[in-house]
Amino acid sequence: MPVYEYICRACGRRARLRMSFAEYDSATSVCPHCGRAELRRRVGRVAVARSEATRLDGLMDDPALDALDEDDPRAMGRMMRRMSDEMGEEMGQEFDEVVGRLESGESPASIEAAMPGLGDID
Repeated sequence: MPVYEYICRACGRRARLRMSFAEYDSATSVCPHCGRAELRRRVGRVAVARSEATRLDGLMDDPALDALDEDDPRAMGRMMRRMSDEMGEEMGQEFDEVVGRLESGESPASIEAAMPGLGDID
């Protein structure tokens, strides 16, 4: 059942009301805080579901990639973190450690030397 958001013109408080589409068309909604029927519809955030392929395409078309300085470990770390966040999946402790070290400015060569077997699949 959809949730509709309102702001009460009488008391100024926000209200979230659950009702069916049919109820929404015919109901006179009242504020659950003050009981007055002076609610104004508030448009909330909208979420759009995207497929994994669409998210990856969006990342690859990002103009920030064109300006990515491969010699700047912090920039590489930020981009890797952004890609991980976009995928919405936990990448594991090893990934988090590498990205954290890049974000702190450590060189990829130094990280690779300190972490033998980096990326090995068990």
